[in-house]
Amino acid sequence: MTDIIPINRGAVVVTGASSGMGRACALLLAQAGYHVFAGVRKEQDALALKQQAPASLTPIFLDVTDADSITAAAMQVTETVGEAGLTGLVNCAGIGVTAPMELLPITELRRQFEINVIGQVAVTQAFLPLIRAARGRIIHVGSVGGKITIPFGGPLCASKYAIESINDALRMELALWGIEVCLIAPGSIRTPAVGKLVKDSEAMISTFPEEGARRYAAAYRAFVQTFVKHEEAGACPEVMAAVVLKALTARLPRTRYPVGPLSRRLPWLSRVLPPRVFDRVKARLFGLPRYVEA
Repeated sequence: MTDIIPINRGAVVVTGASSGMGRACALLLAQAGYHVFAGVRKEQDALALKQQAPASLTPIFLDVTDADSITAAAMQVTETVGEAGLTGLVNCAGIGVTAPMELLPITELRRQFEINVIGQVAVTQAFLPLIRAARGRIIHVGSVGGKITIPFGGPLCASKYAIESINDALRMELALWGIEVCLIAPGSIRTPAVGKLVKDSEAMISTFPEEGARRYAAAYRAFVQTFVKHEEAGACPEVMAAVVLKALTARLPRTRYPVGPLSRRLPWLSRVLPPRVFDRVKARLFGLPRYVEA
């Protein structure tokens, strides 16, 4: 990537900036001349960001599931930017819960939606007055999983489908005031979350009853191993961050930006193949056996 010449492009809030795609976005946008308010949840993450970032990056403590945290962060940003408002809000915060739907703990389904969906809406509502002030842009980080569903990815994909719908509603509603709303839809992206997936999946299997483990554990582990390989072969987070910068600076941004391997191919296959044929393609792609004894 060529060196970026910093210019004053206004202020941007990036959620989920502690690691992965959110961190890459925060660092790149700060280098590109934005005053970046980088949402983190831990002091150590704030310190680590400051060590790598230019002075134009300000860590803010922001837990998207905590209403008081969101309110405090919005007040802090408002006090800093004043009437100038926000050029952009980049909703990167998110987690990925995987499990067989039959055995998925309902608490985990709630957690998936609290962070990936409800938290994004709460943050957007809190910062919209500042977006209006600058006629800024809202960027949601979705996923290829917002167009196609993978086996054992029901919780994650459902949350991404929801973000697609919410993003579309906001885009149409805020167009009345000239506010652009875009969705970034990555396929496979290499992030530290990949290394955590195996550990999380084993913790999930430990919650299965004996009969459930007998039915699902082998197929679920095969899925996780294959999924990890796809993610490790994916694009780096900086590629996705560069697309976010494009969405923020384009004169007329696209409504949706696919990023990385599989982000275009899988949605295309979902349109051209009969559903049951596509089911078999996804099962093969993610390492599922063709048949398991009852």
